[in-house]
Amino acid sequence: MWHDVKMMNNIANALFGLVLLVLIASGVWWVIQRPMFTLSTIKVVGVTPQALRHVNVVTIKNSALPKIRGNFFTANLDAVRGAFESVPWVRKASVQREWPNKLTVTLDEHVALGTWGDDGRLISVAGDVFTANLAEAEDDTDLIAFSGPDGSEKEVLTQYLAFKEWFGRVNLTPDSVTYSPRYAWSVNLNNGMRVELGRIQDGSTLKSQVDKLMMIYPKLVANAQDSIESVDMRYPNGLAMRYAHPQGSKKQTKAIGKT
Repeated sequence: MWHDVKMMNNIANALFGLVLLVLIASGVWWVIQRPMFTLSTIKVVGVTPQALRHVNVVTIKNSALPKIRGNFFTANLDAVRGAFESVPWVRKASVQREWPNKLTVTLDEHVALGTWGDDGRLISVAGDVFTANLAEAEDDTDLIAFSGPDGSEKEVLTQYLAFKEWFGRVNLTPDSVTYSPRYAWSVNLNNGMRVELGRIQDGSTLKSQVDKLMMIYPKLVANAQDSIESVDMRYPNGLAMRYAHPQGSKKQTKAIGKT
């Protein structure tokens, strides 16, 4: 008999606890659904005071706000972050709640360096490929033309920075860098000259090729009667140059022996 009473007490206590939990949960749900917790303000700031050049109220209203659901308590911060990272020019977003009905979103914008491939995409100074208004990017800077196999973006950017340093010794800068599907490098410089470097996987070997050209480049320019259109460094013991001629005349190619 005693055993049965004890069991009945335990069951009664369990049921009482369950009812209490349901009441507490219902009360909490009722509270968090009050209008005072409806999101009234979403504050958007840049990682620095001058960081936001391209993200504006219009793009946020059109691209991010329609995707946000819930209130101060129920809004999924990961979903909010994803909504803002879908906005053109946004590289990264972080979100914080601000009592009792606000969210603060901090945005980091892409800084465009050039174009990537032939489909209108851009590449940032961090090596991220993204889609945004090309005209806006062109207003910011002279864009470098980059291309390469999928997944090679950061490798191409790193090599561009190296080319910029190496060719800078003779006051030349790359206008475009191409890494072909066959893993061959070529560079177009700001004087109109194209340099073919071929399939070189080793960074030191690539630098050695450029160093060879830089050593004789001043002499090549001094002796040239016409501007140099291209230099082909893919020969093991020399190079080949193509000169540009006035329109209507033939182009001339000249081979140079061991360098």
